[in-house]
Amino acid sequence: MSLYPMTSDFVTVIMSGLDALTPYKNKLRIETDDMSTLMVGAPDPLIDAIRDLFAATARMPDHVTMHVTLSRGCPGEPDDPTCRCETLTRAQDQSLEERKALALEAVHSAPELGVQIDIQFSLYVLGQDRHMDEIYGCIDFLKGSGTFLKSKNFCTRLRGDAGAVFETVRQAFLRFGPAEGHVTLDLTASANSPSLV
Repeated sequence: MSLYPMTSDFVTVIMSGLDALTPYKNKLRIETDDMSTLMVGAPDPLIDAIRDLFAATARMPDHVTMHVTLSRGCPGEPDDPTCRCETLTRAQDQSLEERKALALEAVHSAPELGVQIDIQFSLYVLGQDRHMDEIYGCIDFLKGSGTFLKSKNFCTRLRGDAGAVFETVRQAFLRFGPAEGHVTLDLTASANSPSLV
């Protein structure tokens, strides 16, 4: 994850954003350098941490963007027991329609954070013959999520409160694609863009 504040006071914005990760330090492995922050752990605290970091920086008046790459089930990485997730385990036995319904339910009960954001992201279901069934199922879920703004070439644009938008991303990442397979998600978030005024 990399954060890009559009202000000369970028150090303050980045450091205050990183402070939002403090409650997650006992749940995630967090490594920050001059380019990015790596976070390893179970998807729920991981996505909560990303959401809270971006919401903290989006509360400031300056335009800020963030780029995130999420990955689960990578065959090139060791299976870290801290990355286990009950949603993935249960999803193995659920139909695509059941997973879409559960994803919608989760988004509709997401906490409201009082911060408006935009996200565009792409979901990649890797190494599966019928991967487009999962992607089309995810797109169908996104269109009913209440955060859907529009489809773009190779990605989907979301807009709304940070709580609901990040919950939409969480559900897309966890409920679509094989539970034991390799799934990645490429995401760019934006808040306070002067282009929206």
